[in-house]
Amino acid sequence: MRFGHMLLGGMMLSLGATLVTTDAEGGPLRKIFKRSRHTVSVTQQHYGKTQEGLDVDEFTLTNANGVTVKLINFGAVVTSIQTPDREGTLGEITLGFDNFAGWEKNPSYFGVTTGRFCNRIAGGKFTIDGQEYKLATNNGPNHLHGGIVGFNKRVWTPAGTKQSSDAASVAFKYLSKDGEEGYPGNLDVLVTYTLNDANELRIDYRATTDKATHVNLTNHTYWNLAGRGSGDVLGHEIAINADRYLPVDDTAIPTGELAAVKDTPMDLTKPRKIGEKIKEVVGGGGGYDHCYVLNRGEPDKGKLVSVARVVEPKSGRVLEIQTTEPGVQFYTGNFLDGTPDVAGNKQFGGFCLETQHFPDAPNQPKFPSTLLKPGETFESSTVHTFSVK
Repeated sequence: MRFGHMLLGGMMLSLGATLVTTDAEGGPLRKIFKRSRHTVSVTQQHYGKTQEGLDVDEFTLTNANGVTVKLINFGAVVTSIQTPDREGTLGEITLGFDNFAGWEKNPSYFGVTTGRFCNRIAGGKFTIDGQEYKLATNNGPNHLHGGIVGFNKRVWTPAGTKQSSDAASVAFKYLSKDGEEGYPGNLDVLVTYTLNDANELRIDYRATTDKATHVNLTNHTYWNLAGRGSGDVLGHEIAINADRYLPVDDTAIPTGELAAVKDTPMDLTKPRKIGEKIKEVVGGGGGYDHCYVLNRGEPDKGKLVSVARVVEPKSGRVLEIQTTEPGVQFYTGNFLDGTPDVAGNKQFGGFCLETQHFPDAPNQPKFPSTLLKPGETFESSTVHTFSVK
């Protein structure tokens, strides 16, 4: 259930300045904590300079419960999210760096907006209207997360902030020019982050092009609900709203099959500790690194549907995600190795839930299309809800 209310008979109740929480089933009282003195706000300050001398700013969104989200316009990156645990103590729940130098390197894509095409494209190439386009190959033989200098390495232009009585937002825009990393067309992209008093962080993506191109955008935040630096996430309990997933070959490209999760280690339809079956997972580089096909019917097209629910038992923190996208890449930090470039985070130190279209969709016609044409608008939304159990 969400911070700051009590669920009783299907109603959300606020008890003066003191807020009462119960479990999701309306069970026994778990925790009482006082409402924060914070108000909704958005602030901006200088954060650093790129090696080319370009200025980078930091934007901080804060809600009435003290939840804070920090972002920078380099890579449209989420650098920090702090939420209360069941004792009401704020803690950092994302992986990242303490300075801009770390964010500028960021080999593991902590918190970034990935594009022009997130995830992998086989062989670094695709064909549109009979013309083949060759992309950068930066993941073995394949193209990953937009290439060598993808959206995560670009300085975005702040596109304004907004503040109301119960929400604050910041937007970033970027013009990806024709031919960048091999992609056709000038692509105008707008990403908007909004934090409200219901402890929801909403990310809205919008893009238009002047030439047919492929687009697949996501956020690549690594989560550890016990807190940054607290250890691995294998004890987190996760459920993913997907009866099918995409098996992959030995280069992590989908085979084209939409396989059933039932009776396999991939079955997360009911809550399970991340570490329970992780050693049995095939094709993920030592853990989960697979795209799940979300359960959505035709009437749900373009609407928000449930993605996943994650609970960290010790802190009580809960993360729930909804999206308009057809899939989500579940990644368990298999390649984190504890080096300084990955902020000392070791294998399984965080997990990602990257809402998206399917990997290699440009080369797999049976997958939902990622082709964007002139006159069309790419639109996608994902909502993260933070609460305590």
